[in-house]
Amino acid sequence: MTGLGALIRRNTKLYFKDKGMFFTSLITPLILLVLYTTFLGNVFEESFRSALEAAGAVVSDKVIWGCVGGQLVSSLLAVSCVTVAFCCNLLMVQDKTTGSRRDLTIAPLKPGTLALSYYLSTLVSTLLISFTAAAICLVYLACVGWFLSAADVALLLLDVVLLVLFGTALSSCVNFPLSTNGQASAVGTIVSAGYGFICGAYMPISNFSDGLQKALSFLPGTYGTSLLRNHAMRGVFAEMRDLGFPAEVVEAIRDSVDCNLYFFGEKVTQGSMYLVLAAAIAVAVGLYILINLLPGKKRV
Repeated sequence: MTGLGALIRRNTKLYFKDKGMFFTSLITPLILLVLYTTFLGNVFEESFRSALEAAGAVVSDKVIWGCVGGQLVSSLLAVSCVTVAFCCNLLMVQDKTTGSRRDLTIAPLKPGTLALSYYLSTLVSTLLISFTAAAICLVYLACVGWFLSAADVALLLLDVVLLVLFGTALSSCVNFPLSTNGQASAVGTIVSAGYGFICGAYMPISNFSDGLQKALSFLPGTYGTSLLRNHAMRGVFAEMRDLGFPAEVVEAIRDSVDCNLYFFGEKVTQGSMYLVLAAAIAVAVGLYILINLLPGKKRV
């Protein structure tokens, strides 16, 4: 365990010492927040406002922006918790390109210990970045429209932890066979560009075709985004009900922003969403363990 602890400290210090990797990871959620509020904020506002006006409801700007802010924040965290993990996990590839991994394997160190150190150090670094992003998001919500309870905040942070666990395991499996910085950059670009779409962060899955909705319902990231949506927007939906909004109107809005997900027509409960996400984490971690235990040529 002493060797594992030393490796975790070494990897974490190297990550934060490398200003390129650190600021790339940190700036990702900040850029997303600016882009979301600049380009998507007005789109979401018009969408919510038109839906409420069509239902004959008059609502304050604070409630409207509470909805907008909740959707923006949940979208940002759903994407950054996974994409930041890929940035933080670049050290695994960098050690191969610089020869540091060869030096580490010369020491009396079990391969499993080295693999676990990469996973845990990536987890620590990603959690630090993601919690910082979550704090910034909460400040943003406080500015535009705060309807969260203490339980909502706690559950939101729990969702962040679970998505970071998933993102770290996924990035560990994907980055493991990579051996050059070019390959790592290419994978990071693909993940950054595509993950937001397939998890429903950039555009709600309810806007997709039926076939695509069914296909995306098999992906765990979809449920992580929905959990974030539910906990970021629960308070504003409760406020709508207190204001006398018809239940069917509130439910229709929940459907439109993926707070409600359906698996082949059956509504998925939040408990089931947690089970799917937990199972995905277990499978990804198990796969990472398996590929490290498989016999093969020495990986350096």
